[in-house]
Amino acid sequence: MMKKIRMYADGGARGNPGPAAGAAVLFAIKENGDTGELLGEAARYYDHATNNVAEYTGIVVGLEKAHELGFNEVECRLDSELAVKQLNGEYRVKNAELAKFFLQIHNLKTHFRKITFTHVRREYNKDADALVNRTIDHHLGLS
Repeated sequence: MMKKIRMYADGGARGNPGPAAGAAVLFAIKENGDTGELLGEAARYYDHATNNVAEYTGIVVGLEKAHELGFNEVECRLDSELAVKQLNGEYRVKNAELAKFFLQIHNLKTHFRKITFTHVRREYNKDADALVNRTIDHHLGLS
C-alpha cells in the first residue's frame, strides 16, 4: 500500500555562516491533491553553519521523520533551487561538505519507494521557514 506524504523543507543561517537550522514539516495529501493536516515536523540546530548546509539538513531530518512515521513515498518541496537541481542530477555537488549530505540523502532514499524533489517559491514554504526560525530563536534564547 502506498503511504504518501508531502514534505516542505528549509534551512537558514544568520550571518551565513552563523547560527543555523534545517527543518521540515510533513503533511498528509488530500484525495484532491491539496495539502492536508500536519503529521510531523523535525529540525536540527547548528551553532555555526552555512545556508546550504542548513537547507540540506532540512531535507535529511524530514526524510528521517517520514521514514520514522512509516511513509514510503515523499513529495519533497524546497525553496532551494540549488538543492533541487543537485538532488535531481541537473547540477553536480562540488562542495565536499554538501557532498556528505547528498550521500546521506541518497542512502535515505533506499527506505522509500519514490521520492521527488520540486522547487517552490519561498511563499509556499512558510511552515518550514517558520520552524527554522523558531529553532534558531530557541537555541539563541530569543523565544
